[in-house]
Amino acid sequence: MSTGVPGGHDPRPHRSRSPRQSPAEFAWSRHCDFRRRPAHPSMPSRSCDRQPAGGGVRPTTHDRRSVGEFQLTGATVPLEQARLLAPVSPSKVLVVGRNYGDPATATPDLVINLKPSTAVVGPGSPVLLPAESAEVRFEGEPAVVIGRRCRDVSEAEADRVVFGYTCANDVTAWDIGEPGGHWTKAKSFDTFCPLGPWIRSDLDTSDVAVRTVVNGELRQDGSTKELIRDVPAVVARCSRLMTLLPGDVILTGTPAGAGALHPGDVVSVQIDGIGSLVNPVRTHPSTP
Repeated sequence: MSTGVPGGHDPRPHRSRSPRQSPAEFAWSRHCDFRRRPAHPSMPSRSCDRQPAGGGVRPTTHDRRSVGEFQLTGATVPLEQARLLAPVSPSKVLVVGRNYGDPATATPDLVINLKPSTAVVGPGSPVLLPAESAEVRFEGEPAVVIGRRCRDVSEAEADRVVFGYTCANDVTAWDIGEPGGHWTKAKSFDTFCPLGPWIRSDLDTSDVAVRTVVNGELRQDGSTKELIRDVPAVVARCSRLMTLLPGDVILTGTPAGAGALHPGDVVSVQIDGIGSLVNPVRTHPSTP
């Protein structure tokens, strides 16, 4: 396994790992440093800390007027009073397709599309239906969050580069993707990649229930045991195609039952061991 690009230069500032940090947590904190962008001094950055699995939220904030570490506030607020952002800000989102069902129907190689980072939104943020599409579909699925820079990872080593797991909704403009196979185009609209509500770092993904509920009606009901290629196989194959960076996200595939979204819908992706990702659906404000 390679943890860097041969001959490449790592632009992130040098930092020493705390004895209390695992290598993945250290890589994640370095990624947070690297992802900072100049902004107006009054604008806080997005939290890069993992969210707890219940009870309350311990926010992690960074004052952009400071050039040092992200600062823990020490404050705890009830979960119902917190507005959660997407738990990760990836450089890229890889979307695995046709990865559920009968292994006899498996494609010769992993089907992968891309979403841009600008498609990512958090829990509670609306999915905006664009004027260009008349058929936008939900696709609930588990998402892998990469924890360290890597390339050419074996399946046996895949767990070492994974930071954790979260819920994802692979929103897709089906009528744009299907006619000519332009699936990256169909998946790239703003708000088309809800992620959250937090990252679970110790999930056994061998048999996890995955459900999608729309307006209170169960629409998808599957399990990761139905994956044609399991999570280690997916991570390994993706890492052979391209360098994966800390914070990158891989959507592992969706079970049967994906369907159309309409303005006013509320869609909830529910994954056992992680939680529920809930987003309302709205018409894009630019739509006539």
